[in-house]
Amino acid sequence: MVIGYGLHVHSTEIPSAFSLSQNYPNPFNPSTSIEYALPEPSPVQLVVYDILGQQVRELASHSLQNAGFYRVEWDRLNRSGKGVGSAIYFYKLETPRLTHTRKMMLVK
Repeated sequence: MVIGYGLHVHSTEIPSAFSLSQNYPNPFNPSTSIEYALPEPSPVQLVVYDILGQQVRELASHSLQNAGFYRVEWDRLNRSGKGVGSAIYFYKLETPRLTHTRKMMLVK
């Protein structure tokens, strides 16, 4: 089921804890998948940042999501729709109960 641009519910099971998985593949080109789990309905923000801490793209924006497992695809485009270059990027998941950041690498 698609929830928004690139956001999919990929299981009907309910997770027991909040989690943010390592993106796959990593390193990646041209796109990568990011998975996270919500054990209860929660507002979610998922953002990609560059190595300087500047926001590159918001993949989920404070929308209330039901409990479940989610997968979002990042196509290496920034918020202006332009492709970003080879580099290390960070993605951060924020909910009222969890803030977690992971590192990923884009290789052209």
